[in-house]
Amino acid sequence: MRTPLLIPAITLSAGSLAWTTWSLVDLLGAGPIGLTVAAGADIIWASVIVAEAQGLRIAGRRWTVAVIGWTALTAVVALLVWHGLHRGSPAMAAAGPLLPLGAKVVWLLAITAMRDPAALTHDEEARLAAMERGMRFEEAEHRIELRRREMAAERLLADVSVDFEIELTRQEKGRELARRAPIAIAPITGEQPPITLASTPEQPHASERPEAPATSTITDREQKSISELAREHVAIHPTNPAAIDAICSLRPNADRLSVGAAVRRARRVLDGGTYR
Repeated sequence: MRTPLLIPAITLSAGSLAWTTWSLVDLLGAGPIGLTVAAGADIIWASVIVAEAQGLRIAGRRWTVAVIGWTALTAVVALLVWHGLHRGSPAMAAAGPLLPLGAKVVWLLAITAMRDPAALTHDEEARLAAMERGMRFEEAEHRIELRRREMAAERLLADVSVDFEIELTRQEKGRELARRAPIAIAPITGEQPPITLASTPEQPHASERPEAPATSTITDREQKSISELAREHVAIHPTNPAAIDAICSLRPNADRLSVGAAVRRARRVLDGGTYR
């Protein structure tokens, strides 16, 4: 909020700056270089006035800024009084400090007038600032946690992809070996029924009824051999006993020892020469 007190406050500040600068340069007797000290003193107490207008606090205390401002102003006033006494002019010693003191007082009134009555207090602003810091911390922590989870998920997906490629390559190599392996001929055992041909009886007499000629029977002609079954079940079952049991369930009359031999040969071909 703007206030009419800003105009006299700025005017008094400009006059105080000019008077203080001249007084300190004349008191120091250092020529133009004395402007640095004079301007520095004015800048110090003017900066404190700006800090008070902004409600600046040091270590959470507002009065600290005010103490610094009054201390700087006291030093300037003392130098102005010293300058008047040094010149032998009590009037100058008494009237000189009125400019910085008046500027300080008018600025305090202007700052008070510009302060919004509905504005938040310092404690309320501090609580809001603490909540804002906490929320920013939680947001940063959440982002870091998400990054950690993304890294873990990427690592897991990479491991699964590698395992999948390895298993796929192993199966392809197994099928390739099975295709290139020579056909294993199962040994002839006593359990395999021989091919029997029924003898054709002699031609009966014309007076007797003709008998129906017997047909040759070939058992298991269209069924798969033990070797073929062994190759199929070895590719399906991880262990030889499981493959043997499966084949024996399909061929109850087959010799288990012969089935086991065929399964081991098929496993050796599939695994490249190793037994299980």
